[in-house]
Amino acid sequence: MKIKVKSKKYIFINTKFITLDNALKLAGIVETGGQAKLLIKDGLIKVNNEVCTMRGKKLYPSSIFEYENIKYEVLKNEN
Repeated sequence: MKIKVKSKKYIFINTKFITLDNALKLAGIVETGGQAKLLIKDGLIKVNNEVCTMRGKKLYPSSIFEYENIKYEVLKNEN
């Protein structure tokens, strides 16, 4: 029996929210907004455990998005 182990990473923001496409760039998943758009449009990104196809989806601190079994949690930068 195979057990999927999901890794978790964190991204830190200095603003009230970040859009999903920008979060993908900040996390290093993609380099450009065009690449982010394709991943999102193809339904490859989950936000809070649901597939999200909205490029401009607002992610707030404690939001979690997922790509290729890696979860990324958005946290507020306290500096």
